[in-house]
Amino acid sequence: MAKLEVDGLTKVFGKKPKKALELLEKNKSKDDILQETGNTVGVNRASFSVEDGEIFVIMGLSGSGKSTLVRLLNRLIDPTVGNVWVDGENLAEMNDKHLRDTRRKKMSMVFQKFGLFPFRTVLSNVEYGLEVQGEEKESRQEKALEALELVGLKGYENMYPDELSGGMQQRVGLARALANDPDILLMDEAFSALDPLIRKDMQDELLDLQTKMKKTIVFITHDLDEALRIGDRITIMKDGAIVQIGTPEEILMEPENEYVEKFVEDVDRSKVFTVEHVMTRAESVNVEKEGPRVALKRMKEANISSIYVTDRERNLLGIVHASDVSRLVTENKDQLQEVIQENVPTTAKDTVLRDIMNLLTYQNVPLAVVEDGKLKGAVVRGTVIAALSGSEVENVGLSS
Repeated sequence: MAKLEVDGLTKVFGKKPKKALELLEKNKSKDDILQETGNTVGVNRASFSVEDGEIFVIMGLSGSGKSTLVRLLNRLIDPTVGNVWVDGENLAEMNDKHLRDTRRKKMSMVFQKFGLFPFRTVLSNVEYGLEVQGEEKESRQEKALEALELVGLKGYENMYPDELSGGMQQRVGLARALANDPDILLMDEAFSALDPLIRKDMQDELLDLQTKMKKTIVFITHDLDEALRIGDRITIMKDGAIVQIGTPEEILMEPENEYVEKFVEDVDRSKVFTVEHVMTRAESVNVEKEGPRVALKRMKEANISSIYVTDRERNLLGIVHASDVSRLVTENKDQLQEVIQENVPTTAKDTVLRDIMNLLTYQNVPLAVVEDGKLKGAVVRGTVIAALSGSEVENVGLSS
């Protein structure tokens, strides 16, 4: 079961929502409905699910409906029609007390405006939500201190908001949201007010925190680079409707329509695509049972001048070059060990392409893709160039 399930969620602002809903069913545009009824379509029949532990990014331009949508997810705004389920419970069917409990215990929200109380200390700001819930002072301070340590603000608990930088204030806001240990974190343009460098630091902070917290995060942004950087999946909205949902790679490689194409046309793909996207089969020989002649034959068949050497468990031992292996054959030797070069450039499957560009430029052999010491594939310049230029890359029979 998904952590968060959304079905047909629609919000119409105005006095004639029924008429607007009828026009939506006829696929009338947002502008047409405004002209005919005076109603504004905030969200148009949104349906999606968010898995437990996923960072689900909702993005779009100003007026696309993304901020309205996130407020529908915890019923800060009541939908005109549609349903939201949290852990299988329908928010629309909850009474006021049940809804308050769900918001307090399962969901927290981080806004673009930090919303800190200037007259309260950092610690007092973080424990505020727990205080409202009636939690004992000692318990709430303990949880607030833990949250501050989690976001890297240990030692700042007795300072006031105006004594902190913008980035630090946003960390206080994040700590406040984390203090009651919510299952779901709703973040509405949380980093948009920050300077670019601080914003990138906060993105890194969020990703680092997520490795520890494993929260379900719905993150709202208008910045595609930010969406691609932090999102497990991305939803793109236009005029209140969802245009496309996909992984960062799917959004880049398979845009649903011209609107999405324009969104992604200027994206630096090297910051998004990972080694796993471009890695190909790694030709290798097993040093425990194969010698120079097998190595030469395999290099000739694959039209390559070097080949990786592994043991039976596919642990990478090094690489051998055709010239050295040919000499062994001439000398009638049947072991590869003496010509194995152990200093092999390696990388991991989840490394972004930007981080391997220098290695590819200055190395005359492919990069070995290694996981727990085992050879998984190889990266060559040609496949990287193809991926960055927008060409399809076909991964052929990756070795495991």
